[in-house]
Amino acid sequence: MSKWPSQPLASAIQCRKEFVQIDDLQQYKRCRVQLHAQGIVLRDSVPGAEIKTKKQQVCKTGDFLVAEIDAKVGGFGIVPEELDQAIVSSHYFLFEVNEKVLNRRFLDFFIRTPAFREQVAAQGSTNYAAIRPNDVLGYKLPLPPLPEQRRIVTRIESLAAKIEEARSLRIQAAQEAEMLMASEERRVWPDSALSKARTLESVTAYLARGRQSEQGESDHFLIKTQHVQQGRYVPSMMRLAAHIAQKVQPDAFVQPGDILIACSAAGCLGRVARFRDEGRVASTDTHVAIARANSALVDGDYLYSYLRGAQGQHQLRSRERGDWQREKISFRLTELNLNDLRQVPVPIPPLAEQRRIVAYLDGLQAKVDAVKKLQAETGTELAALLPSILDQAFKGEL
Repeated sequence: MSKWPSQPLASAIQCRKEFVQIDDLQQYKRCRVQLHAQGIVLRDSVPGAEIKTKKQQVCKTGDFLVAEIDAKVGGFGIVPEELDQAIVSSHYFLFEVNEKVLNRRFLDFFIRTPAFREQVAAQGSTNYAAIRPNDVLGYKLPLPPLPEQRRIVTRIESLAAKIEEARSLRIQAAQEAEMLMASEERRVWPDSALSKARTLESVTAYLARGRQSEQGESDHFLIKTQHVQQGRYVPSMMRLAAHIAQKVQPDAFVQPGDILIACSAAGCLGRVARFRDEGRVASTDTHVAIARANSALVDGDYLYSYLRGAQGQHQLRSRERGDWQREKISFRLTELNLNDLRQVPVPIPPLAEQRRIVAYLDGLQAKVDAVKKLQAETGTELAALLPSILDQAFKGEL
């Protein structure tokens, strides 16, 4: 419990309704309230002609903005300076803060606490999500004197800045580990090694994009772009239609160890993953290629390591852009066709050397993964720090 007396918000804020008639010829900023008390951000900026409801409310810097429907899931926040004069519909409530009684930053921090959010969630029927302005005015908060509010805000901001600095350092460490991995992959496969390299077509026993994609009910699973995450295959639950599944040639069935390559959709191009689902009959749709290593020439783990690595990814993605040095074909934004794939250069040392390279890079990747895992654990701890600080602050323990 806080050492300060709790007061209803009505003692420090008042409901403000200021509507404006939308002019079709003017430009308007619109707010978006992020859930889980993550603040107010710009939704968009549009001409009045695109706004259907012509009567809108006007926000002011420092207003406490509450979403009628989403409040119970943290749909509220303080309007930032950059959204002064932005508009919201009548499904939002605006409250003006009396700063002679309540520091707006103090309120901003308090509304992020479980103590506040529990009050909002408990209001009214559990089967009715909406809240009313009087509900908001009845919520309580600890209200120390203004000088104490300012001291608490300063202390919270100082600690929050240190948390953010630690978070930035954590992200930087993970990025540097990734850069180290990419640097080593470039050292193993430098640009100079590509001039006399073989092509992907010449080192694969099978290289093709899928041909069938009509979904239905069968025992034949369908692999699409979303199932090919970088370095990770996400098992598909999609199935081909029975009459379509019969048309898939046996070579096109994915086999354990096959390399899947995403060939379409912006942001996905060039991603590679390894198929390992033994015992499942599956094939790819037209947007995913299968590269099956010719074991007499190339170790499957080596080919996968190369295509997943910095040099292989550069070759796959630059070919999609059509800007590689050799054999410029065309400029494409969202397509990696089969002819492009066939020409991807693949340096092929002796098999023994291939296995040594794989072992070396796997060992380095394990170290990078260990750093990333540690950083993720640290990130979880950092995420828990601010709520803990806020809890102590509003109990008067900070």
